[in-house]
Amino acid sequence: MRAARLGDQEAFREIVDRHGPAMYRYALRLVGDSTDAAEATQEAFVSAWRGLSGFAGHSSLRTWLIRLVHRRAADLQRNRRATPIDDGLLSRLSPAAADNPLQTVIDAELLQALQLALNELPWHQRAAWLLREVEEMSYEEISVALAMPIGAVRGHLYRGRRTLAERMARWR
Repeated sequence: MRAARLGDQEAFREIVDRHGPAMYRYALRLVGDSTDAAEATQEAFVSAWRGLSGFAGHSSLRTWLIRLVHRRAADLQRNRRATPIDDGLLSRLSPAAADNPLQTVIDAELLQALQLALNELPWHQRAAWLLREVEEMSYEEISVALAMPIGAVRGHLYRGRRTLAERMARWR
């Protein structure tokens, strides 16, 4: 981080290599479109490069970068119309069934149902759920990344989980 602050492009490239996949994965699940996710991630890294001197270290670098990509994804969502859902969006969450074609179909249907249910959640509930359940961030990290109090994070997670449980009840 120190070297990147001094303008070392190789050091910043290491930051991109280390944190880029998680940022892209989060953006992709949040916006549901690979082009928008790539754009949000790229814009977040441009903002990070320009703002390295302003990074005070009050949070982890990962949390700061997630916050940047969250903001860029929110900007894209506000300025774009709805796009079709990518059916394979959450396919990495569940390993494919090895030799059971029926289980493969059931797993695909489950992931599709989960993605549809996630897309129906309000923006902050979806963001909080993805950061907690998929990216395994702490409540404190989510609070910083989404720029909201921890109590609000807990509330969004509670409501999001409750809504997902209702929508996914038939899969229990």
